[in-house]
Amino acid sequence: MDERSTVRASRVDVLVGILVLGSLWGAAEVVLGSAMAAGGVPCRAGILTGAGIGLMGVALAAFRRPLVLLGVAVVAVLCKQLVVPILHVSVLCEANSSLAVLLDGVALGAVALLVGRRMQGRLPVRVGAGASSALLAACAFYFAGLRVAPCNYLNSFARPGGAMAFMVEQGLVWAAFAAVLLPAGYWVGTRAARSIPVLKARKPTAYGIASAAVVVCCWAASALTIAAGA
Repeated sequence: MDERSTVRASRVDVLVGILVLGSLWGAAEVVLGSAMAAGGVPCRAGILTGAGIGLMGVALAAFRRPLVLLGVAVVAVLCKQLVVPILHVSVLCEANSSLAVLLDGVALGAVALLVGRRMQGRLPVRVGAGASSALLAACAFYFAGLRVAPCNYLNSFARPGGAMAFMVEQGLVWAAFAAVLLPAGYWVGTRAARSIPVLKARKPTAYGIASAAVVVCCWAASALTIAAGA
């Protein structure tokens, strides 16, 4: 396979990867987030942040293009925004949580650009990249979230020293989960980058059907969860 055909194939794979990983992230935010909220699971925001950064780690390892991460985050936000047509509410209903998702994508993309190839083959670098991107996203979310559509919880930190308190109570938790799940996602993405092209070449129909099925199932599960008011 020549270099040009590799580039063409990679563009298709990138688009499919963005849709699949973004849909998985969106479904995690909606379905898993709702289940954890109903069950009173602690560290919910940290778990979801880590899951999102882990999924972006898959994309980062598979495609080695930090800008792809923003596409994954945008798809996840669109999945979350199903709440608008289904429940007929304002986009501000999920404004802050959608903002957090976008900031995760921007933060990890920025860190990945700075780190560059050092992330490949170096576990400590990936651990540090996950933690630092989560801390960066948390800091940006604190200041931006208070101005977009702050919830009562976030408003409770709108006081002198509130930023530091938020970073200790939430930022460090986000960083802990991201430090674990980014390397895990990167490991999965590295192996996917080797196996998926083989599957696509041997069974292109199965590859297409499986990818479409994941996207459809994620969006359907998210829609049903939203409609149920979970």
